[in-house]
Amino acid sequence: MLKSHYLWLVKLMLVLPVLSVTSCKEKIKQAQPPPEIQVHEVNAYDIPFVMEFVGQTYGLYDIAIRARVEGFLEGVHFKEGSMVSKGQLLYTIDPLPFEAKVAEQESRLAQAKTAKVKMKSDLDRIRPLAEINAVSQRDLDAAVAGYEAAIAEVEAAEASLHAANIELGYTRIYSPIDGIIGITQAKPGDFVGREPNPVVLNGVSQTDVILVRFSLTEAQYLNIQERDASRTSEGQASGAAMTLKLLMAGGYEHEQTGTLDFADRSVNATTGTLLLQASFDNPRRIVRPGQFARVRAIFDLEEDGIMIPQRCVTELQGRFLVNLVGEDNVIESREVRLAFRYGNMWVVESGLEKGDRIVLEGLQIAREGVTINPVPTEFEIIHEKI
Repeated sequence: MLKSHYLWLVKLMLVLPVLSVTSCKEKIKQAQPPPEIQVHEVNAYDIPFVMEFVGQTYGLYDIAIRARVEGFLEGVHFKEGSMVSKGQLLYTIDPLPFEAKVAEQESRLAQAKTAKVKMKSDLDRIRPLAEINAVSQRDLDAAVAGYEAAIAEVEAAEASLHAANIELGYTRIYSPIDGIIGITQAKPGDFVGREPNPVVLNGVSQTDVILVRFSLTEAQYLNIQERDASRTSEGQASGAAMTLKLLMAGGYEHEQTGTLDFADRSVNATTGTLLLQASFDNPRRIVRPGQFARVRAIFDLEEDGIMIPQRCVTELQGRFLVNLVGEDNVIESREVRLAFRYGNMWVVESGLEKGDRIVLEGLQIAREGVTINPVPTEFEIIHEKI
């Protein structure tokens, strides 16, 4: 009896500390307050509707300078990379073979004219004789045919001489426009005008106006058209009031605004994009053809637009989600539809309203269903100058 009582006492002493520790942990867990999480209160703003596209620059005219005849290049008559004028001599090709061809065609023309004179004389002699039946009608017909053939031979010789003179003219290559010329692809002494030798000798670009070609995705195109339809239904003029700006590498912003020239007739089935072209005056010729640039399109104001910090948004399989602080400070996940970026903010098309609170910091902790202690936090909107 004493031994069993002793064993029971030992077991009690072993169990009591475990119960005590478990009880303490439960009390600590119950007493732990919800985590403090920074939240941002959604607000509404008048926001410029801005879209940006990546494009490439072109000259108003980008013309390839070609060797239109084969031959040895004799001279280069310009400074590479300089401005050239329309009609300025650029290249000369050895003209001797073409001068010889011109001389040959001149000789042929002279022979044809001589033959024509003889045929005309024979016809003039035979026609009166045919009238008095001194010669046969067959002789008259042969004289007429010979004279007409002589006329055709003269015309053919004149055409050949004209073609030879054109080829001779191609040995002197002139600038077709005022513009900036590039690096020559051939030097004096090179044979040009036939592959694999250089055929395109250079290029000239008119750069006082710069063209920029860029593409819209189908979603962007439909978004713009939807806004335009909304404006029309509200009694405003069709066609969004749009300003185009050109942004270059290194933060350079072109001083001239642009004009939309055209949109292509169809969407490219391969890329799913629509090609557009805009033109920008370039009086100081700072922008050159071949540069990559961003075209910023600024439309009318988005009144009472909802904006949220970009860091609040997570993307999951094409869906954009935010952590919304709901009733009793419980986190719920909310899908939103985004319109466009504005600096470090997203402009929200749908899914949130003014006054909603969303998690700003601590997205890993503030998961759906977790109760938090929200700490209101101001967020600075940073955007580029528009």
